Amino acid sequence: MSKIPTIFKTNVYKDRRGFFKELLLKKKIKFNNIFTACSYSKKNVIRGLHYQVKKPQSKIISILLGSALDVCVDIDKKSKNYGKVYKFLLKPGLMLYVPPTFAHGIGFYDSNNILLYHLSEYRHAKLERGIIYNDKTLKINWKIKKPVLSLRDSKHPTFKEI
Repeated sequence: MSKIPTIFKTNVYKDRRGFFKELLLKKKIKFNNIFTACSYSKKNVIRGLHYQVKKPQSKIISILLGSALDVCVDIDKKSKNYGKVYKFLLKPGLMLYVPPTFAHGIGFYDSNNILLYHLSEYRHAKLERGIIYNDKTLKINWKIKKPVLSLRDSKHPTFKEI
């Protein structure tokens, strides 16, 4: 897989009933999926910026309903792109690969949003970390005026503090 976040277009077959969407095809995407999760978020929710130490996770993110700004930050101190921010507008039909050396966050724009996560490593709550969403160094414009955050996400350290 790529060493930077990468967008993939998936096949979506629509008809009068709705749609059928291909998600993860091993012949197209070489990814070791060992954990799949789903989240529902309301409008103006920001989740992240999250990462996991010692057992980092690669992610394939797919929005099933709604639209969102997906943000990835290179946190690999050995990388020439350390601190670089990558932003993607996600809608149904697109998938995003997030390498394990990136913090990941997502801000939701529609009233109802469903996000599917395929992960290469299990969730280890004690290894979870984060960066504050409005970090002044990273200068991420989420295009959300009054974000809805979890208590944990509102207390993450800055990029310089991690």
